[in-house]
Amino acid sequence: MKKGFIIAGIVILVTLVFDQWLKVHIKLNYEYGQREYVLGDWFQFHFVENPGMAFGLEFPFVSKNAAKIILTSLRLFAVGAIFYYLKGMIQRKVSLGLIISSALIFAGAFGNIIDSLLYGLIFSESSYYLPVVAEIVPFGTGYEGFMTGRVVDMLHVDLFTIDIPWFANRTEGLEFIWRSFNFFAPIFNIADVAISLGVGIIIVFQRKIFQTEFFPKKDEKEEISE
Repeated sequence: MKKGFIIAGIVILVTLVFDQWLKVHIKLNYEYGQREYVLGDWFQFHFVENPGMAFGLEFPFVSKNAAKIILTSLRLFAVGAIFYYLKGMIQRKVSLGLIISSALIFAGAFGNIIDSLLYGLIFSESSYYLPVVAEIVPFGTGYEGFMTGRVVDMLHVDLFTIDIPWFANRTEGLEFIWRSFNFFAPIFNIADVAISLGVGIIIVFQRKIFQTEFFPKKDEKEEISE
């Protein structure tokens, strides 16, 4: 059991350190929207901030601040549940693969929560309209309040861009043109990668063990109760 806690702790710590280091580096050195090619034309740093859920979605019918607080609260609840199940799995000595994948999911979710909880309190704003770079400011004097900070995203992969036929509406009428189309446009961060990797490991390698742990059959439930 001790081995499981050590491995999970290392996975969580390493993920959080790299995630937060890169986010802080980008926040303090890049203007909003700035791009920098890292590996050829297919991988770049592209600094944006996400105020809502995945792909920038937000809660409808409520103010932006209220939506952020609701989202952060839901994330905190989810992270607490993941931690509870992760601790239980380690105590039951399940496979290391399932422990590592669950630790990755927990670390990714917690990494994005840190942004929402604290970044609005400690950083000045990265303006979409002005060419300014954010700075660290006295605690509580940042661009937003507690639980309403924006998640920093910067990883942009451009492996799947192709030219597709398109009809453009011109003043002279419809015109046939070729237009670039990217199959995977979202910009993400290391925390998102950790979550996706953890889920992928479960689906590909740990699916049966995961199903046994979380959806035991009737006879298995009876054995557990006994």
